Amino acid sequence: MSARVVVIGDALIDELRDDRGVREFVGGAALNVAVGLTRLSVPTTLIAMVGDDEAGAHIRTYLADYGVELIASPSAHGSSRAVSTRNATGEPVYEFNAAAQARSITFGEAERAAIDAAALVAVSCFPFDDAAQTGRFAEAVHASSAILAIDPNPRAGMLADREEFVRGFERLASRAALVKVGEDDATLLYDQPLDALRARLLDLGAAAVLATEGSAGATIEAGDTVVTRPISDLPGRIVDTMGAGDAAFAAAIAALVDEAPADEDEWGAILERAMDVAAATCRYEGALLRLPESLSAVDMDAIGT
Repeated sequence: MSARVVVIGDALIDELRDDRGVREFVGGAALNVAVGLTRLSVPTTLIAMVGDDEAGAHIRTYLADYGVELIASPSAHGSSRAVSTRNATGEPVYEFNAAAQARSITFGEAERAAIDAAALVAVSCFPFDDAAQTGRFAEAVHASSAILAIDPNPRAGMLADREEFVRGFERLASRAALVKVGEDDATLLYDQPLDALRARLLDLGAAAVLATEGSAGATIEAGDTVVTRPISDLPGRIVDTMGAGDAAFAAAIAALVDEAPADEDEWGAILERAMDVAAATCRYEGALLRLPESLSAVDMDAIGT
């Protein structure tokens, strides 16, 4: 596969705290998607803010190890960090540092050249509530021929203005080939059910919506086509749900780079593969995308240790 994808959004250090202690992972939704795409054999460039500090060095090394090209925007506050704990149901709860809350992305010559050359531009956890940044991003994307995929991925700890975030997000979603949303997005941004948000995005002009519904699985709706798949039943126990949504988004993007789906069977195959990849990712600690076929050669009792 030679077509390149550009991913725009966040890159940070995930500091995971639980009863086993404190562990750090390189992460961020956009970074997870970018690395996931390279693991799916898609050449990928990440445009994200990264500080010139120790954390930034870890992020740069990690991306280089997985073959992701980085175009880094400077940061006045150093690299972003998220402290993650788990709630009663095991879902991650995040607290973000000043850099993450004030994240900004530069759209200069290098960034615009990468976007112009891309087959697909994906954005995740972008500060849509910053109208000036959103305007620069929209201008850069609209000037290119790349198809667009969006995961708003809002975080309460980084959300400064909900109404402005919705305006900025919908401005881009109206021309997107794929928009991914989840139950948390529908609640945080719209205070309405996920089905209602799915219908709203399609009415706005999104070509397809991938709606992740937690334990109920996921649905893709594209025009008259609606396909639903349950959570994939793979070997081993669920160790960590961090990164499952990013893995599903990456798998769907990888399929769209090849060719736009033509019918229900093709959309169904894309969703099934996305659910398999998400389920495999949940068999390991951390958000690194895992392939379901890799589980057959792994000692399942050792996963997560």
